[in-house]
Amino acid sequence: MKICIFCSANQEIDPDFFELTEELGRWAAKNNHSIVYGGVNQGLMECVAKAAHEAGGRTIGVIPRIVEKSGRISDYVDVEILCDNLNDRKQLMEDKADVFIALPGGIGTLDEIFTIAASATIGYHDKKVILFNMKGFWDSLITLLDDLQNKGFTRKNWHTYIQVANSLEELQKLLS
Repeated sequence: MKICIFCSANQEIDPDFFELTEELGRWAAKNNHSIVYGGVNQGLMECVAKAAHEAGGRTIGVIPRIVEKSGRISDYVDVEILCDNLNDRKQLMEDKADVFIALPGGIGTLDEIFTIAASATIGYHDKKVILFNMKGFWDSLITLLDDLQNKGFTRKNWHTYIQVANSLEELQKLLS
């Protein structure tokens, strides 16, 4: 399976997020899953790629040219796919991946989650989007999604398009 990881490229975040991300990367590699990700050499992006790569897995970096020009490409990218901008990146990730997992992240991660989920709502694909809710990171987003649903702003139960895993074990069950 090709697992697309959406996540932070920041270093100054909770160290537990790095530990949990390493576990995910190692698990993916040991189970012959490839990691599709943004290809940046920082934060959780670098962490998941390094863990997967060092455990014998394959990583596919979908990298905007502006990142390439700045020299921020990870050394753990096995397959490099260059793209022009973030819209191209999201489309390539959607095309290449079988499932999407959102780790802790910021505006870019939110953009990726909702781009992929929105495309599922209108029938472009039926791939899973999973929030890996490490240490309750996504709790406030889950509350917002519940509120949107309660107010009638989602066509279906939002869990139809976005699932939640609170542990690696729950994540593994959703992927099986």
